[in-house]
Amino acid sequence: MTAPEGAATPLAPTSGEDAGGISKKGLSAGTVGLIGAIVIGISCIAPAYTLTAALGPTVSAVGLQVPAVILVGFIPMLLVAFGYRELNRSMPDAGTSFTWAARAFGPWIGWMAGWGLIAATILVLSNLAGIAVEFLFLLIAQITGQEQIAELAFNPFINVAVCLLFVLGATYVSYRDMQTTQKLQYFLVGFQVLVLVVFAGAAIVQTLGGNAFDATAFSWQWFNPFAVESFSALVAGLSLSIFIFWGWDVTLTMNEETKDPDKTPGRAATLTVLIIVSLYLLLSVALIMFAGVGTGEYGLGNEDIQSNVFFALSGQVLGPLAFLVSLAVLTSSASSLQSTFVSPARTLLSMGHYGALPPKFASVSPRFFTPGYATIVSAVVAAGFYAVMRFVSENVLWDTILSLGMMICFYYGLTAFACVWYFRKQWFDSVRDFFFKLLFPLVGGVILAVLFVQTLVDSMDPAYGSGSNIGGLGLVFILGIGVVLLGVVIMIWQAIKRPAFFRGQTLSLDAPPSARTARLNASN
Repeated sequence: MTAPEGAATPLAPTSGEDAGGISKKGLSAGTVGLIGAIVIGISCIAPAYTLTAALGPTVSAVGLQVPAVILVGFIPMLLVAFGYRELNRSMPDAGTSFTWAARAFGPWIGWMAGWGLIAATILVLSNLAGIAVEFLFLLIAQITGQEQIAELAFNPFINVAVCLLFVLGATYVSYRDMQTTQKLQYFLVGFQVLVLVVFAGAAIVQTLGGNAFDATAFSWQWFNPFAVESFSALVAGLSLSIFIFWGWDVTLTMNEETKDPDKTPGRAATLTVLIIVSLYLLLSVALIMFAGVGTGEYGLGNEDIQSNVFFALSGQVLGPLAFLVSLAVLTSSASSLQSTFVSPARTLLSMGHYGALPPKFASVSPRFFTPGYATIVSAVVAAGFYAVMRFVSENVLWDTILSLGMMICFYYGLTAFACVWYFRKQWFDSVRDFFFKLLFPLVGGVILAVLFVQTLVDSMDPAYGSGSNIGGLGLVFILGIGVVLLGVVIMIWQAIKRPAFFRGQTLSLDAPPSARTARLNASN
């Protein structure tokens, strides 16, 4: 079978000895090292932007127990990351969730796992572009002292125009080779993390010096999840914490472009999650100590500042250097916009390569060795969705973004279960296999499944989100289910048009044999 025009690699074979197995796609191998992968992983998570938006609502849900909820939310992410690492070690493939679920459960479930990842990341791209626009004008207003400039971000024509420029710039960098992405991200992520550490350190120093807004003495009790008042409050906090960790799996989607692809992506994913949880704990503890969790002017429980806590507190903590925090958040959203393109583009590439989508998606730039066509499609869909929704209904736009939690739990959880089932013959080969191929991913997957169902139930209430509803059902619920059903419709259409993948001819079911059984057979 020949490659589509402009591609640097053939499509996956449908017959012969190699049919049904993992195959290369023509990406630039060996261009991303461990540090580069970690930096891109941190960039995709966007800690500055994510935590400034999530810290306030989490305080409203669980009060002083924010560090506890961050730790509890971190646990399923770490457990799932272990599962990703094992899958990547066995079959490194840019399709990650799509490829692994297809090999474990078959093409239909694999296709939906890929759809969940693509839908979540493209929705995030829309959100990141819009956030970058708002913080750009906010930063300009802060530097110039002209507060009215910040209002320009809410003019839909200006907002969409600048948003499209951000997407265009991010697409250009993503289309080029991974080395360009790495070089850009080293600077953007380095600046972002440095400012956040300085911000947290200054908050602690101000508190210890008696200059805090509402000084709150540090307590190890903040790390106790059993001190949360109710289970529903814990679930609400967990849902937020799942969102703030999302994005680390980008390190795995680059596995065909990393040095030592069997080990580097998995190590990068684990280290990324550990670095992020440390940063979040430092910031949350520092700001609770400085501002408290009350509803006063600068209290973290004040709803008026919860959409951008860092901006509200930056002047109190850093004085004339407050603009650095706004610049860090802008840098965070802009860098994440660029790095987030990595995941959907490579998943679409893999789906095209294995025949789950039209072969054009398998096209690799012959100059840059990147999934050029898939990158452009991701950008067009994300920009188009944002532009249309910004004019049609902002409620629909933001409620769709709120449904992200369901998408994240859906495909992370499915991938965790894929790890458990794929390695089912190796569960008891060793103590290590029992923990990393069965127990850890199983527990992580179950936690995410529970959160998925709970979020699904909660989102039926119109109060969950903008308040919009259709027939009494909350718009967030309808949009979340709608995205899943849209995936089902497209999948069925692709099954009719491209049956080879759905028959398991290009990517077949697999389960590696037990090493213990192999040794016994060899000895006999």
